[in-house]
Amino acid sequence: MKLNIAVLAGDGIGPEVIDQALKVTKAVCERFGHELNYEHGITGACAIDEVGDPYPEATHELCMQSDAVLYGAIGDPKYDNNPKATVRPEQGLLGMRKKLGLYANLRPVVSFPSLIHKSPLRTDLVDGADFMCIRELTGGIYFGDRGRKNDGNTAFDTCIYTREEVERIITLGYEYAMKRNKKLTIVDKANVLESSRLWREIGQEIAPQYPEVETEFMLVDNAAMRIIQWPKSFDVMVTENMFGDILTDEASVITGSMGMLPSASIGVHTSVFEPIHGSYPQAAGKDIANPLATVLSAAMMFEYAFDLMEEGKLIREAVDASLVAEFCTEDIAEGEAKKTSEVGDWLVDYIGKQ
Repeated sequence: MKLNIAVLAGDGIGPEVIDQALKVTKAVCERFGHELNYEHGITGACAIDEVGDPYPEATHELCMQSDAVLYGAIGDPKYDNNPKATVRPEQGLLGMRKKLGLYANLRPVVSFPSLIHKSPLRTDLVDGADFMCIRELTGGIYFGDRGRKNDGNTAFDTCIYTREEVERIITLGYEYAMKRNKKLTIVDKANVLESSRLWREIGQEIAPQYPEVETEFMLVDNAAMRIIQWPKSFDVMVTENMFGDILTDEASVITGSMGMLPSASIGVHTSVFEPIHGSYPQAAGKDIANPLATVLSAAMMFEYAFDLMEEGKLIREAVDASLVAEFCTEDIAEGEAKKTSEVGDWLVDYIGKQ
């Protein structure tokens, strides 16, 4: 098969972890006889510095012409620490989601047996945790009207959802629940927010179409507590944009390291595969960042963009083997920490021997 992918490394540790994911992708393509074509594009702070736009038109065209996008991370302290900056790296990410129609972010939360002792939670709570968070990605408060009133001392952000947006994402949630353990948790704040009441209303309308699925409606504050108290109670969770942003970051740390979890953003035009962590600028250029979340994002790319399940499975096996061998970066290493590039080389070597 011919695989055409766009590679957007972004900022901070993005280029370093993307390099390892590309190494692994090339090794898998060679192992299974696929033809890999890829082209780099700029995004985030580096794109602002170069062309004044965090998601340039040339980068968008590259993504549109590609079968999948492998994405690193964006963000830079010079923008984070300047509340008056008019152009920000995150605007590029939001723009990309909107223009590519990336309406659903899939974040699997899976405990790794060899890392359970790294979790801040008790082993009995974490061991066996395995659920999918589905976050709506193109609506809600991140895309609503915002601004400040004339005196500059009053700010507003508007949360808007349409029936079409909510139906699409909740239906996707049910489809994934049918493929897993047939339980769907719809998270909202229907006791306060009108937009959440629309979510709950539509969820109640769709639920009878999936009688095999146990449907649970849960307020977001309760969900935040339940993720910590009883993570194994979830199978598939679906929620709106901002709630999903917060809950998935919370869920990520229970597995031992944010550097371990991948994600897929499913789109109308193409799909984007990226680690859930940020650009970690303090580590940029030091060859110490954990590349495994990005490598596992490449595994999701093989599976979701190309329906190449064996290829994705081999990448996961390689990652599991590296953890068992304790060949890890400093965030999860028990003994001597390995460099980012060394972990990538180890994975490539493992794949080549299979």
